[in-house]
Amino acid sequence: MEKTTETNRRNRLIGCGKTFAGAAEVAPIRQRLGWLTAVLLCGALTGCTVGPKYHPPVIQPPPAFKEAPPAGPSQSQANGTQDNGNWTVAQPADAKIRGDWWSIFNDPELNDLEGQLNIDNQTLKVYFENFMEARALVREARAQYFPTIGTSPSYSRSRSSQNLNATSSANTGKTSQIYALPLEISWTPDLFGRIRNEVREAQYSAQVSAADLENERLIEQASLAQYFFEIRGQDALINLYIATVAADQRSLELTQAQYDTGVGDKISVVEAQTTLQQAQAAMTNLGILRAQYEHAIAVLIGKPASGFSLPTRPITTAPPSIPIGMPSLLLQRRPDVAAAERTMAAANAQLGVAYTAFYPSLTLSAGGGFESSLAKHLFDWPSRFWSVGPTFSQPIFNAALSAELHQYVAIYNADVASYRQTVLVAFQQVEDYLAQTRILSQQIQQERGAVGSAQTALDLEMGRYQTGIDPYIDVVTLQTTLLSTQQTLTSLQIEQMTGAIELVEALGGGWDTSQLPTPAQVTASPAKADTKLQQ
Repeated sequence: MEKTTETNRRNRLIGCGKTFAGAAEVAPIRQRLGWLTAVLLCGALTGCTVGPKYHPPVIQPPPAFKEAPPAGPSQSQANGTQDNGNWTVAQPADAKIRGDWWSIFNDPELNDLEGQLNIDNQTLKVYFENFMEARALVREARAQYFPTIGTSPSYSRSRSSQNLNATSSANTGKTSQIYALPLEISWTPDLFGRIRNEVREAQYSAQVSAADLENERLIEQASLAQYFFEIRGQDALINLYIATVAADQRSLELTQAQYDTGVGDKISVVEAQTTLQQAQAAMTNLGILRAQYEHAIAVLIGKPASGFSLPTRPITTAPPSIPIGMPSLLLQRRPDVAAAERTMAAANAQLGVAYTAFYPSLTLSAGGGFESSLAKHLFDWPSRFWSVGPTFSQPIFNAALSAELHQYVAIYNADVASYRQTVLVAFQQVEDYLAQTRILSQQIQQERGAVGSAQTALDLEMGRYQTGIDPYIDVVTLQTTLLSTQQTLTSLQIEQMTGAIELVEALGGGWDTSQLPTPAQVTASPAKADTKLQQ
């Protein structure tokens, strides 16, 4: 009967259940040692872990993107230079961008700049080192699995006071010295998963850092591509103004000739001269944005702005067909969504750490070494000393533990809401840029018709002016209208190209969650090169 009772008691202890508190009954010393052994076996052998298991929230993606145009071959690619107003997505519909996403724009100069960015961008280096730091924190958390061993050799020489005769102190007025060579060992077994949860938290946080790195890489790559096509757009506007200045110069020469022959009047000459000067001033102003975008690209690729320049080449092509894939794939392609999900996992692991604070902990420690008053006898066998013993602690009342638990529950719930918000924003951005690219394609076609009509009206009015039917001010009015429509058309083409880049960015570029390092990979020791300091 006694054997059966003892077996039941041990089973309750090893089970790590709620009956644990009832095991602290009065028992002989041998039974207490068995009790501690059972607790140790519970943590070291059965791996008892408290806290909630992690289950990511279920997200139901929409069946299709609402703003996506019909899938099909891109006619803008067929004609090679201009958008015909029917921009389409690439086929197949479930495809996605892979690898170097900027290569779909088929621009060797952009490809070269993106390659330099991936190597020399300083912001990416900051995020990479943050990832290295997160990996080091994983190994720091795992170090708690192992015992700590240390030594603190010492030497002391002292003399006691002679005026201590009335006290119990010995060796009054004597000089003494002590040589000591101790060795201390301490180990805290992971009884209820506190260390395991801390390791998991560090691993998930390292994955968050890796996803943040990829998200920043995508942002920097997209920014470079946008600045690149903004420069090409400014070059197109500059070319437009060069042609406008040349046309205005010819108009000035015509009005001047008519005035010199007595056919025209002075006001027509002044109006033509004013129109020319305004066009020249506007063309000069275009150099500001071009220079600023050029300087921004230099910073992105890690070069001084003073030594970097891009050749003039106006934008001539419409955006390529972009494979948008299915909405269900979007959650696997966005690094910011992956970072939000891993943040939830880290918060769940931290919640497990908070739960373990309610459970007992055990620390095993031992110390020993040699101690002697004479150095020559330090390593003699009689000079040895040692101590060994466990330290057991169990919270009985601590109001802060419950508050901390509620704190981490709130943090986890906030991370869940943040994850859902990140997903919603991801779908919103894709829909936004799909609509923008599609609608701009139609608007460009309509604006191109307006440019043609404005050019025809100007040609007709110039004929009426040359025959003396209308004053030159009517020509100026139509010249302004034509220039405005041409500017609008070029600006729409720039906006459409940069909008296509924003669409690629919203789709996650060429990244997916399969590239996210696993917990085992973030735990592995980095190469020796990672410990070098940058100069």
